[in-house]
Amino acid sequence: MNALLALEDGRIFKCRSFTGPGQAFGEAVFNTGMTGYQEVLTDPSYRGQMVTMTYPLIGNYGVNPEDIESDRVQVSAFIVREYQPSPSNFRATATLAEYLKRYGVLGVHELDTRALTRHLRDFGAMRAVISTDNLNPDDLVRQAKAIPSMAGQDLAKVVSSDTAYYWENSTPILCGASALNKDLWKHKGKKPSVIAFDFGIKYNILRCLEHQGFEVIVVPAKTDADTVRAMSPDGIFFSNGPGDPEPVTYSIETIRALLGQVPMFGICLGHQLLGLALGAKTYKLKFGHRGANQPVKNLITGRIEITSQNHGFVVDLSTLNKSDVEITHINLNDNTLEGFRHKKYPLFAVQYHPEASPGPHDAAYLFENFRNLMKECR
Repeated sequence: MNALLALEDGRIFKCRSFTGPGQAFGEAVFNTGMTGYQEVLTDPSYRGQMVTMTYPLIGNYGVNPEDIESDRVQVSAFIVREYQPSPSNFRATATLAEYLKRYGVLGVHELDTRALTRHLRDFGAMRAVISTDNLNPDDLVRQAKAIPSMAGQDLAKVVSSDTAYYWENSTPILCGASALNKDLWKHKGKKPSVIAFDFGIKYNILRCLEHQGFEVIVVPAKTDADTVRAMSPDGIFFSNGPGDPEPVTYSIETIRALLGQVPMFGICLGHQLLGLALGAKTYKLKFGHRGANQPVKNLITGRIEITSQNHGFVVDLSTLNKSDVEITHINLNDNTLEGFRHKKYPLFAVQYHPEASPGPHDAAYLFENFRNLMKECR
């Protein structure tokens, strides 16, 4: 089925839908990973975005229930060069097309993804429309220009859970508002307790926290500092998530109110929120970092880590107070900030994804570092 992709700057790409008729709106971005498309599709950090895969053949291993990172497909559309309708994988339970149709997400192929990626690299991530119904380029460009910009949008509240839940044996167990009470920790005193703020948290992050021996309870993004203090956790984790960090003012205020009281660890959006709480500023990258092959230098050890990343905003390195904060990681592609730790408070954060789902495991040690920091502070 014929389709058109229209960018807000007027560039048009012909393509075909492999999921049937439909229309999609969002910010066009690209991911350089060769595998892991199901993890990409279900990553809440992609909410509101059309993801272009730079690897040309997608769908060849199908989908399965084990490789999801949230409870649904999060992208607004999926763009590939060549869709493979007949997967060959003993783990597959459905095709990629069937999976996208289940969640009403448009998938297109036979599009020049190399040209699209180069355009986005040259001119930046931009608003876009894909349609199988309306093939009038001028109309689609006008629609693309009318899409709200990602800058200024609080998307964390959109993807965050409405209620608290335990994470146990790799399974979310809903427990409602009554769980936000220190007396209801299931193993209080036996396992270190971690409150994980859900700004769009990925399942494999929770698996990694549980693997470290923590008892984990996930709380909504808008949980306040008084509630956290009442639960008396041994550590607090701030998750990844979509959109601009600056409008997430409620969490920035919560973090400021809790600074120095309990060990903290932040990833991705959590990293940005910690930076803002410490007085730094953030800005939007031209086309972001999205893929499983981003080189990062650990300034503490001198080692180079190949990392999985997915973000369009970053903490402005020049605005961090160097007397209070130590820079720990730098991106080797563009020298942007990838990690810091506080010199006084027990907290650290990284911009990338050490849970590596999908991606390399070079940075998995950070979860162990969090456990060790909690031991030191207990």
